[in-house]
Amino acid sequence: MDRLHVAACDCRRYSEQPQKYGVNVYQGALTVYNFNGDPDSNVRASLTNVTAGSRNAPVIGSGVFISGFGDNGGWVELEKLTTGAVYSNGMLPYGTADIITAGIFIVYGVRAKRVEHFGEIVTYGVNDMVLDTWGTVENWLVHAPVVSYGPSGIGFVNFGTVDTFVAEKEVVTHGLGARGFNQYDGTVRRIRFHSIETFGDGSIGVQVSKPVGSIVIDHGITTHGSVGNTLVKGINMLLPAEAFSVKPGGVVDRLEVGGDLVTHGANVTTYAVEGGKVGAVDIKGRVVANGEHSDAVLVGKNGSTPLTNVRALAKSGKSLVVADGEVTDRTGFSG
Repeated sequence: MDRLHVAACDCRRYSEQPQKYGVNVYQGALTVYNFNGDPDSNVRASLTNVTAGSRNAPVIGSGVFISGFGDNGGWVELEKLTTGAVYSNGMLPYGTADIITAGIFIVYGVRAKRVEHFGEIVTYGVNDMVLDTWGTVENWLVHAPVVSYGPSGIGFVNFGTVDTFVAEKEVVTHGLGARGFNQYDGTVRRIRFHSIETFGDGSIGVQVSKPVGSIVIDHGITTHGSVGNTLVKGINMLLPAEAFSVKPGGVVDRLEVGGDLVTHGANVTTYAVEGGKVGAVDIKGRVVANGEHSDAVLVGKNGSTPLTNVRALAKSGKSLVVADGEVTDRTGFSG
């Protein structure tokens, strides 16, 4: 398929929907879906120059949706997916916890070699992820902004296995609980962002609860919110808008930040290792907590991180809180 534009579409009426992690997924304006559960069933696809919707008239449901039958059969071998701009809105009622959509959704049973975006990917509704995968992607390249406006509209969600992900332009989320990037299952070996900025309460910049490789943020992470509601694995819960968070079970081999990690909301932590481990840290800028009762660095129970040459500043709270965790290297730390 080449040079397809879907001007208008409403995908909500289709009953065939993938189910996992406590949620169903709406199909998309462009849908490739293998319904055959046979382990030998295989659809091969190359989809290039795809666009969907427009800024003032997004498609309804997901934008581009590619899915196999499941994790163990009914495959889609995706040689290439390239897109221009994609605009979508799931039109879900606020408070919905068991349905999600995405601008680009690479679902389970998909083995993708290359996914690449040359136009902005924008979502507008509740639980509208911008980029999401439950499958396998070797190389995912984003040359344009990633933007969400709705509650729990997360920039990039990885529940699958991604070898390399690169976002060359900014990731910006505006809704309540709309995180920049989260890794709650699977892994990513190398991930790089230009920058991440979130504006809603509960809107974490980066949160990791599984082992990953290297995370590079070229120009830093900024969050503007406080504590708020967000969707996690089919459950709405309260989370603080931390800039960088590692939860129990999370491991980050290396974190590199070219600029600052900054939070502006009250009662949040800017750099929080609440469990799990960060192997190495290189933060060129500062770790700053501007909000009331907000701390710059937290190392929680069973958490482990170096703070080598880290400069931390908390205007109202503490620059460093260690609560039964371990700081493996404080060389050059200032706060």
